[in-house]
Amino acid sequence: MSRESYGPRTEAWAALARHAGNLAHVSISELCEKESDRDRLFCTEAEGLWLDLSRQRLDARALQLLLELAEQTGLPDWIERMFRGERINNTEDRAALHVALRRPADLPLGVEGKDVMHLVVAEREKMRALADSLHGGLLKGYTGRGITDVVNIGIGGSDLGVVMAVEALDRYRMPGLGVHFVSNVDGVQLARVLRTVDPETTLFVVCSKTFTTLETLNNARGVREWLMQRGGADAVAAQFVAVSTNHRAMDEFGVAPERRLDLWDWVGGRYSVCSAVGLVVALAIGWQNFAAFLAGAHEMDEHFRSAPLDRNLPVLLALAGIWNRNFLSAGNHAVLPYDDHLHRLPAYLQQLEMESNGKSVRRGGEPVECATAPVIWGEPGSNAQHSFYQLLHQGTDPVSADFLLPATSMVDRQEQQDLAAVNCIAQAWALASGDPEVSNADPHRDYTANRPTSLILFRQLDPATLGKLIALYEHKVFTQGVIWDVNSFDQWGVELGKRLASGLQASGTRDALPPVIAPALAKWRSWRR
Repeated sequence: MSRESYGPRTEAWAALARHAGNLAHVSISELCEKESDRDRLFCTEAEGLWLDLSRQRLDARALQLLLELAEQTGLPDWIERMFRGERINNTEDRAALHVALRRPADLPLGVEGKDVMHLVVAEREKMRALADSLHGGLLKGYTGRGITDVVNIGIGGSDLGVVMAVEALDRYRMPGLGVHFVSNVDGVQLARVLRTVDPETTLFVVCSKTFTTLETLNNARGVREWLMQRGGADAVAAQFVAVSTNHRAMDEFGVAPERRLDLWDWVGGRYSVCSAVGLVVALAIGWQNFAAFLAGAHEMDEHFRSAPLDRNLPVLLALAGIWNRNFLSAGNHAVLPYDDHLHRLPAYLQQLEMESNGKSVRRGGEPVECATAPVIWGEPGSNAQHSFYQLLHQGTDPVSADFLLPATSMVDRQEQQDLAAVNCIAQAWALASGDPEVSNADPHRDYTANRPTSLILFRQLDPATLGKLIALYEHKVFTQGVIWDVNSFDQWGVELGKRLASGLQASGTRDALPPVIAPALAKWRSWRR
């Protein structure tokens, strides 16, 4: 990347900094009064989603400069490089081709010119066979009884996305099927699940690309021991499915060859819910619905690739985030879905955004010259209103927010969904404008206002729409990574703690304790039973 194409060194960035100064004392309410056509300027509809940026603290000039920033940092070329399968994950020398996972079988897509769709389709067919067998009542345990429960064992990208998707699409779940998730290493989730499921009728899905992930392997071994005590090796072969590339480890574990699904190094964990990692989603909602989920994500992929920047939903959402983070100094971003089906979306986006762009080093190893990913957090809107909205309205730190709102109830309670909707829109109004009826003479009732928010509105939360939302945020993250010149597809920052933990586990008490942790380790060991 040349000096002129790095975000903070572009002409557009300098102009944005100056313009932010000009808008420093202009309220969102004033912007709305001055620009009567903000609905035309800042509302964009595409692929069944309606993105409303009219309550962002920016004007037409700021938006134009942000679009120029995207051009000057080479975003259109970076988008094409991703879709061409170039090795844009430079620190790991890999492509980042998660868009292939939801691409139709008859549309070639390759890594550096070598088509990968035959690989993707082969794994899809394995997933489909398992899902169809389960939903057809043909998937049996080791004693011949039908499968009634599915347990996904994974962590990080092998857990957060699939948990979110299964919860979001609960309306489509196979009747009577129990779906459970085990991720944490402390054994609590595992113990809870094993208390409630029947070993003869439960399928366990282990998701670990390398089959060496500490947390996942410890939980999987706990299940294996539990099954061995009840049905021996036959139970392990019948009740386990694995998503991994490590066939030797799966051999040693006892996973049957026909129960293995593959991954590739061009799929990052947090971008993998559309891959075989999403098997538990397909098992839960059935193949037809999972195919609709993939199709929705593909539609957003094509929109991102082909739409002009000024009508491109992921780009516009990303640019609003750049404005808030880098020019309005908003270090926190809240995700506020007004549908409880999406209650795990904030946790999913925490990993997607902070693991991808929580970087202080540029692609080439130089220090960044600007703030990168904000802290992501959130809750379903109604709960959040009675929890942390106090801070959003009157706290000292600026917080930007995304509101997500379906128009239609998926649980046949439209009156209650309407109540959620008016609360959602009212809160966005209040955060932007404050309360004109309250006198500033009472400081306890003074609303700071000017809190920037985006609204993502859609008709209903069906599988296709969820796929679009996932792809929307994936491409938002990529867009911001391009502008900040960080690699959105590695995560070296999570490795150090893992390595130190492995060292402590291996050393026992033989080695001298590091002074920085000696007291804590000594006390823990003295209290350990």
